[in-house]
Amino acid sequence: MKINFKGVAGLLIILAAAVVMALILVKSRAPLEHVAVEMPSRVVEVIRARQIPFRTRVTAYGTVEPSITLNAVAEVSGEISYLHPNLKAGETIPAGTLVVRIDAEDYQLSLRQTQEDLKASRSSLRELETERKSTLRSLQLAQQNLEVGKAELDRLREVYEKKLIARSTLDAEEQKTIQLRQQVEDLQGRLNGYDSRRQSIEAQIARAEQEVQNRTTILGRTEIRLPFDARIGTVNVNQNEFVTVGSALFEAIDLKGIEISAQLPIGSMRTLVSHLANQSQVVRQFIETGGRINESLGLVAEVRLVGDMPDAIWEARVLRISESIDATRQTLGVVVGVDKPYEKIVAGQRPPLLKGMYTAVNLMAPQRLAMVIPRKALHEGRVYLAGADGRLEIRAVDILFGQDDLVVVKAGLEVDERVVITDLTPVIEGMPLQVTEATQFAAELEQHALGVYR
Repeated sequence: MKINFKGVAGLLIILAAAVVMALILVKSRAPLEHVAVEMPSRVVEVIRARQIPFRTRVTAYGTVEPSITLNAVAEVSGEISYLHPNLKAGETIPAGTLVVRIDAEDYQLSLRQTQEDLKASRSSLRELETERKSTLRSLQLAQQNLEVGKAELDRLREVYEKKLIARSTLDAEEQKTIQLRQQVEDLQGRLNGYDSRRQSIEAQIARAEQEVQNRTTILGRTEIRLPFDARIGTVNVNQNEFVTVGSALFEAIDLKGIEISAQLPIGSMRTLVSHLANQSQVVRQFIETGGRINESLGLVAEVRLVGDMPDAIWEARVLRISESIDATRQTLGVVVGVDKPYEKIVAGQRPPLLKGMYTAVNLMAPQRLAMVIPRKALHEGRVYLAGADGRLEIRAVDILFGQDDLVVVKAGLEVDERVVITDLTPVIEGMPLQVTEATQFAAELEQHALGVYR
């Protein structure tokens, strides 16, 4: 086989020329530009970390009980002669209304007899006083006669010593004087006896007056009037029914106020009084006042019906706490009162607070300044911050406690730092942010921190 060396040489020359040309082109080409690629910015809403007015707020639950309940019972025996037509369960009757009358004829007769006895005793006392005055006048006349008789007796004695009269005349005068002296002593004895007789009659009058008072009181018990504006509960008596002393008649509930004994978990109580952590004086006062919680803790309260009634809200007063802890439920009873629970009734929206209703009692401590953020801004003990450079910062914070949709921060946040309230996924520390101030949300947060949710 014959090889064409001239052709091979030419091919090699061409390949060598191509390689040289390629090297020249590579060397002469401009260097490649590297473009940096950054993560896209995320749009987030932020609020400023600030110390704002805050009220610790906890909720307890309990049922409505009347502040005052009248369980009327019969205090005398007899037949029911009158029942008010509205004395029925659920009816409302104003104060002072006569609702029950027990037949009073026998009690009226007994009172009249006692009054007649009193009248007779008083008449006897007047007669005795008249007799005493008459006896006193007779005594005064008898004493005057005795003085005259004594003078006459002395004169006759002088005459008799002169032998001018007979002895019989002197003896007669002495006898007359003795009779006058006896008359004076009798009248004086009778007058002295008036004191004991008067005391006896006055004692009779006192007994009769007491008896009249007792009979009048008993007669008054035959009529029962309501001492307050009342809602009638159970009625246990009927017209013409005979009742005995102690028989239950009806139940009446005072319309002016109700009480709720709400059960508050011990842990919630600690949260409620957390504002007193550095005020041992107030805590000591609370203990020394025997649990008068409203005087020492300054709590306020409101009552809501449990259910779909957002307008069924009443202002309440914290009255007292229970004397012990429920060992089973580990709760403490807090009693609140509501005045005029039957006012401002709106059908279907705001019913009256009736006995047995189940309610939520919101208890609020006095205002204090606290670092408050929304619960949604907390992520497993950490918050997301928009740093000064516009990048995401993740920081752990120390939480004091949570309340509804709020969280109170104890440490880890500085005033005016920007807290991210937008939910971020994924979360990469240092990622760029486009920040928007959530001013409306911040304003609502301040309202919620004060316990305003409506």
